[in-house]
Amino acid sequence: MPVAIVSDTCHYLPREIVARLGVHEVSLYVHQDGTARRESEVVDYDAYYESLASASELPTTSQPSIGDFLAVYEPLIAAGHEIVSIHLSGGLSGTVHSAQQAREQLGDAAERVQVVDSATACGGEGLMLMAAAAAISGGGDAAAAAQRAQQARESLQFLFSLETLEYLRKGGRIGGAQAWLGSALKIKPILSLESEIGAVERVRTTRRAFERLVTLIEQLKADGADGWVVQHTQSPDRAEALAARGREIFGADPVWISEIGPVIGTHIGPGLLGVGGVPKRLI
Repeated sequence: MPVAIVSDTCHYLPREIVARLGVHEVSLYVHQDGTARRESEVVDYDAYYESLASASELPTTSQPSIGDFLAVYEPLIAAGHEIVSIHLSGGLSGTVHSAQQAREQLGDAAERVQVVDSATACGGEGLMLMAAAAAISGGGDAAAAAQRAQQARESLQFLFSLETLEYLRKGGRIGGAQAWLGSALKIKPILSLESEIGAVERVRTTRRAFERLVTLIEQLKADGADGWVVQHTQSPDRAEALAARGREIFGADPVWISEIGPVIGTHIGPGLLGVGGVPKRLI
């Protein structure tokens, strides 16, 4: 492609889609037991989430360096590409700031790089990458790809449920759900992932949380957001059950079902179930 797509590792697209889109990834880092690993090197998610449950102190995560970005940007520039670089929300991570700083170090070639703050993460970020790829496959340049990604962001609807707020609390990423801490009730929070974590509503049981996500699927269909996806952490059976309900509503498969990895997973823990979508014509 004349335009190359760069992203971080927090979209959690299935690997076959990453390969098909030709996405070049710049990995975030997980710091655990005194060792730093690239998220892209953590392949056993089951073992990672099991370690979270027994850890006295949660791992920490960090953004890629400017050098990490330049190591991807510079060969692409040398090969004659323009670049659209779409990243994890700046409200959650400094990743997009590192990308912007790396761009500034490219000198005259900086004008060939479009850096986009997704103002989201996970499935929403992945859908934006697909939208950018669709623009490129239609002959668009980097600016057109960035514009299509922003269109997808503007139409994005994405909600997720958690089994507990404890991981968000420990990681300091509690955002708009702060007011729910200390509640006497055992709640299952329904959250949004905008530029930061947003509180949507709280329900009393896992089943009600599931049905709330089904309601969102119905809303997605009503709004024409037929490019829908399901994501989870350590909940493949629930993810498939939600996808089955979505198939009944849409009469079509989700674009993908995938598991969220260690960088975001450290801050939310196992038990997340999420669904969202955009109009398929954008992707």
